[in-house]
Amino acid sequence: MPPKLFVDLETVDLGRSLRSRAEIREKVPQRFEMEQLDAIHHLDREAVVAVATREVREGEWWVRGHIPGRPLFPGVLLIEAAAQLATWLYKETREDPRFFGFGGVDGVRFRGTVVPGDRLVLLARLREARSRRAVFECQAAVNGRLVFEGVITGMVV
Repeated sequence: MPPKLFVDLETVDLGRSLRSRAEIREKVPQRFEMEQLDAIHHLDREAVVAVATREVREGEWWVRGHIPGRPLFPGVLLIEAAAQLATWLYKETREDPRFFGFGGVDGVRFRGTVVPGDRLVLLARLREARSRRAVFECQAAVNGRLVFEGVITGMVV
């Protein structure tokens, strides 16, 4: 049985953005096709938890070639989206001006599919932080159902 989401999404107003895409860009350096976050909807500074969304659109660059006739959002992009939320959460709560890059991924499980038209809800929770490294538990859901989980490690570079 898959684990529960670590944020009760019924308590998060996904219709209200705390941070827009432009504000996310202030903390997350990816641009153009590699931008994976559309909005931040929830931030708990005390628990160091955030919830974001990513609208999976029909005309995206990967749709044509990632399983023609049955486009599936690539797992590597799910990992990238989770890493970008972890980066945003680190930068937002630590206010560290140094570059925070991808350090590793562990325990990844894909538990469902994500297709064009889906609203991907991403969750990140800080597990451990040190001066040059932070570890985050990450999840993603579609329609309240867990589709991804993994542990993302970020490193100050």
